[in-house]
Amino acid sequence: MKKDIDFPKSENVFLAAIPEWNEDFQENSWYVYLVNNTANTLEMVLAVSRAYGVINNEPRKTGTFRHAFKEVAPNTLIKIELLENNVLQLNNEFAVTYFLDNKMYDKTFVFKTNTINKNALSDIPGTNLRGVLLK
Repeated sequence: MKKDIDFPKSENVFLAAIPEWNEDFQENSWYVYLVNNTANTLEMVLAVSRAYGVINNEPRKTGTFRHAFKEVAPNTLIKIELLENNVLQLNNEFAVTYFLDNKMYDKTFVFKTNTINKNALSDIPGTNLRGVLLK
């Protein structure tokens, strides 16, 4: 059972929502990236995402998406998924699990309702990019 597994604290691995030009939509879109700001390679990375909340007094939720990456190199970032503009008004949750030095790490990140916006941009450590950062 998960409650019986000792998960060390995840440090220097975080998520960032970064605005980028989307050629398909012909507009800026938000993409969520996993940022590995460690000196080690993350292995067997799994990111599970979903969105949920209330719009016009009605509960809403999206499907669950799963993303797997064999490795994420040290001091790099990797694109997880596009967040369509209509899900920004929901809570966007990402459960991230990975192995580092033969230990399993697990952390859940939540971009709260409407927190992904241009006013919330900050510098993304280890890059020259700006985005909405969750540590």
